[in-house]
Amino acid sequence: MRPPRRPRPLTGEEASLWNAVARLITPLQGKAVQGKLLHGKMVSGKMVSGKATPGKTVSGTAPRGEAPPAEARPVSPVKVAPPPPQPRQKRVAVKPTPPPAAPAPVARPIPPPAPGLERRTRLALRRGALQVDARIDLHGLYQAQAHGALVGFLMRAQASGHTHILVVTGKGGPSYDDAFSERGVLRRSVPHWLRAPELRGVVLGFEEAARHHGGAGALYVRLKRR
Repeated sequence: MRPPRRPRPLTGEEASLWNAVARLITPLQGKAVQGKLLHGKMVSGKMVSGKATPGKTVSGTAPRGEAPPAEARPVSPVKVAPPPPQPRQKRVAVKPTPPPAAPAPVARPIPPPAPGLERRTRLALRRGALQVDARIDLHGLYQAQAHGALVGFLMRAQASGHTHILVVTGKGGPSYDDAFSERGVLRRSVPHWLRAPELRGVVLGFEEAARHHGGAGALYVRLKRR
């Protein structure tokens, strides 16, 4: 049986190298390396079997003139302070927004009154020196019928080149004084129809007719030339 091999003592260069490596090692908590570095092997954390190298230690003791390495200390967990409580926000009562106001109704523009006839033309028609080109009698028609008939007649008359038209509405008479009678309504409505925008390009002017043409129950209407 072979005798156990004796360890070879470390040289000074090897001891210096080991000492430098030992300073870089951080020992585990509670198990720091102790003892001096010797020329031999390490047993239980110590180098034995040889003379101790002066100034060389394994326990982290640095040579003379050198600062010893800082021993490893357990790092305690850092406590993070909780965030400060946020102040409660006060509830602000929000007033409901009122609905937008309805736009004001737009009033329809009142058509300007149509001018009357020229004095010379009016006198000529009254005296019979100027003849009426065409005439329309609205007797016996309801308001809606009379309006359509009047507008169509005036447009056809203008297209035919007529200038002076006689429109008969009827006086109404004693038996038609009621506001709801058709003959009284036509007498009041026809002047408004002649001023309407739809006839603005047709009618130049109008006025009450002479007695022999119907008087208050008829109108002279002068048309625009195309």
